[in-house]
Order: sequence, then structure tokens, then C-alpha cells
Amino acid sequence: MRIVVTGGAGFLGSHLCDALIGRDDSVVCVDNLSTGRISNIEHLLHHPRFEFVSADVSTELPVTGHVDTVAHLASPASPPDYHRMPLETLAVGSRGTEHGLMLARRAGARFVLASTSEVYGDPLVHPQPEDYWGNVNPVGPRSIYDEAKRFAEALTSAYRSALGVNTGILRIFNTYGPRMRPHDGRVVTSFIAQALNGDPLTVYGDGSQTRSFCYVDDLVRGIVAMIDSTEQGPVNLGNPSERTVADLAELVFQLTGAERTVEYHPLPADDPTRRRPVITRAQKVLGWSPVITDRDGLTRTVQYFRERPEEVLAAREALIGGQLDGTAVLEHRAAEGVTAA
Repeated sequence: MRIVVTGGAGFLGSHLCDALIGRDDSVVCVDNLSTGRISNIEHLLHHPRFEFVSADVSTELPVTGHVDTVAHLASPASPPDYHRMPLETLAVGSRGTEHGLMLARRAGARFVLASTSEVYGDPLVHPQPEDYWGNVNPVGPRSIYDEAKRFAEALTSAYRSALGVNTGILRIFNTYGPRMRPHDGRVVTSFIAQALNGDPLTVYGDGSQTRSFCYVDDLVRGIVAMIDSTEQGPVNLGNPSERTVADLAELVFQLTGAERTVEYHPLPADDPTRRRPVITRAQKVLGWSPVITDRDGLTRTVQYFRERPEEVLAAREALIGGQLDGTAVLEHRAAEGVTAA
């Protein structure tokens, strides 16, 4: 197949490009590199079935010719990024999604939206099934990303019901692995970077809040399965194995050999206290379940960061000692009179 991957130079997008090329598909990777990196796809640039298009999908999606699937992954996803680019995040969730849908409609292609567990907000239902409507603050500090994705889901559903476009919606839960940036403001990368730098791990709250961590290879298998299906969704993709932030910190200490030092700070506003997917639908309609354990996945991720000591060291200042998510670092910077990077 010929598959367009928006956001294809990003963390998830680049791994998806690898998987598709690996099974003999042709890939058109579209990215404006606002958060993606050429280094993520450098090994693909001269591949005969890979094409890189530098473009902002919020403005245009300049892809011609036959297309079988549009996989829309373009969006800032880490809190520091979407707070740094609030209007751009809302634009890629709205205009960017519509440009992808318009291309799919013109080409008679399938459209797969990479949505997020953030559409559930700080959930009042646990664990979260797809028929839960969520608990989202539409004007809170996380609303930029949350509402962009909620609108993207509504638009995707409308193109399906009103115009007959073959669409599928995925709700992606916490995913981690190689090619993440050590300063991206997410808990896995923050903890690993802090541990490798010999800094205390910064825990917001008492560490009892939970997340479910899915290794990137597992997650990409799910995206590929959705591309190959006709499933409408939404479908949760994530690891149903729930772990507290304190447990994650202990595992990072074990894998890095770092001194067990933790600093505690108040929880940022609207930060979810529990997050775990119900994946029954993914198991049934996609035949998908994660298989990589947290220990194995984190071991691979730690090794990836060990091989990039300069990048990890440079993350120290950006992290301000580390944070559970980007809201906390922004609040810290504001309190100190520091402009976000």
C-alpha cells in the first residue's frame, strides 16, 4: 500500500514509518519538524519506497497520486510542546485533521486518527472504556491538547457519517521508547534523564497516581492493525497493566543504578490521578494486545538514552529538575519569571 503518515518524523510516527517500510509498503512522511526530528527518519531518506514531504498539515497536505491510507499522527503531544505552541496544536487538531480527511476522501483512502487517552480527562470511571465520555476541563491548562483531539474525533466521525469516508479512531495511552526526547516533559523520559544525570527524581503528588505504560513496538503493531482493518472505533490502545508513579521511579532506579533520591512537589492542575485502558475492543476487533513488559521496554529505553549522554545532560535545564508533566514545568518557570523554552 501507499500510506501517508502525518507527523511521520516524530516519536510514534517514525516508528510507524519503519514498520510500514518493513512490510513493503510505500510511505509518504509529512512533517514540519516543529517537534519531529530528521534524525528519527534519516535512515529512511534514501529508501526507494520512502518520501519525505516538509509541510505543515494545518496549512496544506501536498500529496498527489494514489493513496491507500492516511494515518494522521501530526500533533504536539508532550505538555511543554503544546503549551509552547497552543494555537498550532489546536490548528493541527482541527484544520490539519480536515486536510487529512479531505485527502482520504479524494483518494478513496482509509483515514486513521491517532487520538489520545487525554479525551477522558481526569476520569471519573476507572479503568476507561471507549464508551466513557470523559471528564475534561475545556479551559484548563491541558485543554489545548485535549479539546484539539476531541474535535478531531468529532470531525472524523462527521466525515464518516456525512460523506462516507472510511475512518478509524485510535485512543492512544501513555507510550514510551527510543526516539523520545529526554526533555519532553513526560514521566518516563524525565525519570530516566534525571537518574542518568545523577539528579533526584521529581515526583508530583505522593507518587500514588497511576499510569499504564505501553512500549512503542507494541503500540505500533496496534496502529498497523487499525490501518489494515475497516474498524470505525474509537479503539483504546495501551497497556492495561497499571503502575504507580512511585513504582515507576523504583524501577528506573533499579535499571539505571542511580542513587534513590526523590523530591516531592504538589500535583499540577487537572493532572489525572488514574489512567488505565480497557482494551477488550482492541483484542476483539484488531487481535491486539501488548506483550512487552515494563522492565524490558524500560531497559531498551534506558540503553537508548545512555548512548546519547550529551542530549540527556542538556535536558537537565529544560526539565528544571524533572516533572510529572509539562504543566508543572510551566508553572515553575512562571513562578521563577522564566520564559518557556
